[in-house]
Amino acid sequence: MPSPAPRTDRKPVVLMTMGAQPRNGHPYQVMTHKYITPLVEISGCVPLLVPTCCGAEDLEQYLDLADGVYLSGAGSNIDPALYGQENLTPEKPQDRDRDLFDIPLVRAAIDRGLPLLGICRGMQEINVALGGDIHQKVYNEPGYADHREDAEDPVEDQYGHSHQVSLVPGSWFAELMGEEQIPVNSLHGQGIRTLAKGLAPLAYAEDGLIEAIYAPALPQFTLAVQWHPEWKASENPHSIKLFEAFGAACRERRQQAG
Repeated sequence: MPSPAPRTDRKPVVLMTMGAQPRNGHPYQVMTHKYITPLVEISGCVPLLVPTCCGAEDLEQYLDLADGVYLSGAGSNIDPALYGQENLTPEKPQDRDRDLFDIPLVRAAIDRGLPLLGICRGMQEINVALGGDIHQKVYNEPGYADHREDAEDPVEDQYGHSHQVSLVPGSWFAELMGEEQIPVNSLHGQGIRTLAKGLAPLAYAEDGLIEAIYAPALPQFTLAVQWHPEWKASENPHSIKLFEAFGAACRERRQQAG
């Protein structure tokens, strides 16, 4: 019997790795709704949530299903041993299972030519995966502002606009946004210290901290940002443009793959 013709109306599938979170004495794998919603409603993609608690043995099998990879933020920090530093924030949670899944995931996604989007922790993972490192306490670094949210504020205030970022003039990202500066929120204590080889900045905070990156030599869509465009994305014109661009890249990838 001949094989059925492939469907051309199927939405792109995007891998989203989950993270560890203890609840009532039980370990959970979780993904916050706010990251999923814009991928579905704006990018027009199907999220495939991937647990990271069982190791990366099946990574390639997951990637066989994927038209893109989307690395979300999280409350945990990357294990500093993975970028050659001692842990300066032992009071903060870590998620080594996610680290050991996402770092090879970044490299494998790049090798396969898959579109790649990272947010906050996801941006830091991409940098570490490619050989860069992290300021563990940006707020203690001379010349840098405190980019953390106030935990006492309501969530609406925590995710409100905090500062401007300046987009690299003439970059594709500046053209996409249609502006030289855009307002962003800021909820991170860590940030890029040394940018990995092969990555380039797309935006800077007012204090000079790198806030957006991409891989200029790669043919596929690559973008990572330090802020949180997923927050009420459908109400933010800059977030809409970002998630639309990622969705378009994933659809193109799906079409190329047949």
